[in-house]
Amino acid sequence: MKNLMLFAVLFTFTGLVSKAQEKSGNRLFWETLSKHCGKAFEGEVTTPISDNDPFAGKKLIMHLVDCGSGFIHIPFFVGEDKSRTWVLTMENSLIKLKHDHRHQDGSEDKVTQYGGTSPNTGLENIQFFPADQETADLIPHASNNVWWITLDDNSFTYNLRRIGSDRFFSVKFDLTKEVTSPGPAWGWE
Repeated sequence: MKNLMLFAVLFTFTGLVSKAQEKSGNRLFWETLSKHCGKAFEGEVTTPISDNDPFAGKKLIMHLVDCGSGFIHIPFFVGEDKSRTWVLTMENSLIKLKHDHRHQDGSEDKVTQYGGTSPNTGLENIQFFPADQETADLIPHASNNVWWITLDDNSFTYNLRRIGSDRFFSVKFDLTKEVTSPGPAWGWE
């Protein structure tokens, strides 16, 4: 009887574990983020910035403008500047983050398409993106960059740390208050 009870407990526990592991952390992250597709949110820089910083005193808005089975496009508006789009793609079961920078006429900036791929599936509420070789070739001083995004029911944060330096940037968006998007990012009309 003891063995039968032990088997029942193990079978139930194993069943719960396998159900919990049906979806990876990055798949859960992706699904949660995709629920906000079409919505725009206002944010604020949460790290110290100087008065002459390009983000100082500007309205910051992210817009999850386009979501598909393997991509999410998130323009990041800084005041009237619509040059930045975060491009997330799911490749080989891992999430890649790239920064698409454009000029007002839609042409690519000379510094664009930098970022990295998560080294593992991560957790449902955080994904890390160490700089890839393309980034190191394009921006040598950024080869030690690590970006990460945190996500929960109330907020989305985009973060950058340059390992080995004081460079740290973080902007947090309130997912509980939808705002109006300033329109398409440059080059994405």
